[in-house]
Amino acid sequence: MRSENLGVKSIEKEKSSSDNSGLSILWFRRDLRLEDNAALYQALKGDYPVLPLFIFDKNILDKLSENDARVTFIYQTLGDIKKELQSKGSDILIKYGKPEEVWPEILKEYTVKEVYTNHDYEPYARERDDNMAEFLTSENIAFKTYKDQVIFEKGEVLKADKTPYTVFTPFFKIWLAKLNNFYTKPYPTKKYFKNLFQTKELSIPALKEMGFEKSKLDFPKLSYKNKLDGYAKERDYPALDSTTHIGLHLRFGTLSIRKAVQDAIEAKSNVWLSELAWREFYMMIIWHFPHAAFDSFKKQYDKIKWRNDEKEFKAWCQGNTGYPLVDAGMRQLNETGWMHNRVRMVVASFLSKHLLIDWRWGEAYFAEKLLDYEMASNVGGWQWAAGSGNDAAPYFRVFNPELQMKRFDPKFEYIKKWVPEFGTKKYAQPIVEHTFARERVLKVFKEALS
Repeated sequence: MRSENLGVKSIEKEKSSSDNSGLSILWFRRDLRLEDNAALYQALKGDYPVLPLFIFDKNILDKLSENDARVTFIYQTLGDIKKELQSKGSDILIKYGKPEEVWPEILKEYTVKEVYTNHDYEPYARERDDNMAEFLTSENIAFKTYKDQVIFEKGEVLKADKTPYTVFTPFFKIWLAKLNNFYTKPYPTKKYFKNLFQTKELSIPALKEMGFEKSKLDFPKLSYKNKLDGYAKERDYPALDSTTHIGLHLRFGTLSIRKAVQDAIEAKSNVWLSELAWREFYMMIIWHFPHAAFDSFKKQYDKIKWRNDEKEFKAWCQGNTGYPLVDAGMRQLNETGWMHNRVRMVVASFLSKHLLIDWRWGEAYFAEKLLDYEMASNVGGWQWAAGSGNDAAPYFRVFNPELQMKRFDPKFEYIKKWVPEFGTKKYAQPIVEHTFARERVLKVFKEALS
């Protein structure tokens, strides 16, 4: 039994071992897989047959555009899960609505004894789960949640004085020291599939019923092991297909973090392992400092007087700034739903420092466009670039997009792919001159922080 290290949040009720009526619900959210799933494993080992559930949450979906590709990805993934469950005589219950409205309906349909799910760390998720715990407890239903999307969570990696780290390097040192096979061992869920609730085929709402169109975007495949050997040397060059593209799969749990970390260890790819740890570092930050999801981690940075020029913001969004690396990145994002990580840093720095546009504008645009959008990492990355975050680049560090291009795309291969008019008279003139922009941002930031 591994519960002592799982961060179990359990609200127990008295159970009779002779009571064979009722069932348990496994509530999928961002853990869309049947293998190596902590909450599913615990549910299948429980006292009741297990019915999986997914709720297309209107509280989230109502804020998305009708062609949001992530909804299509979730829908297709649920279809795969549905087929596998049906092959075992079970199925997944799929609902569309607000959880606070859907759950009372479920309790009318089924005799639910226990609900299992995995932890989520974002502000909305925390509020949702607190409300659901209160509601289910009032109905005498146990609500049990488990650690699944990270190796270490919340307060598991702390300083000696039990306060959270706000700088990555010492955090990673302790994270590595604590890491062992116990934490990467997969949960053997398939051994217990016999305990799935047996049911006839259940209906699934159509995408159009929920107000969405099927996306035509290609989703990255889970084939990253061949990238790990050259990852450290090649990851910064956007023209090379040398990054793993697993962000989407970690975001929605189609890949277990335990498997990713184990693969990194086996490949002896400490650089890739550190990238996985960065993700956990930012989740820990957003847990301990929830204000950082919406405001500057360093609160004095909220005093900055942003220019917030809407015309310049539009040029940035469309990839028409006259800075080739910035424009290539934005066009790649708009067309594919993904952007190379080195380029993400450059475009974020350019918006917040060259154009003096609030990092929250850029963060929101990424949230709308990125297939692999994850609040903690995205906010953390934007605040790092703007200088307002924990462990951030100092405000006086201003990326020079031209030098970044010459260093990481010296043959202009990435540039020419996404900005075909580069080098011709059709290409846009620079929206701002670099030296002027650098002097301006230093002056504005210095005034705000003095």
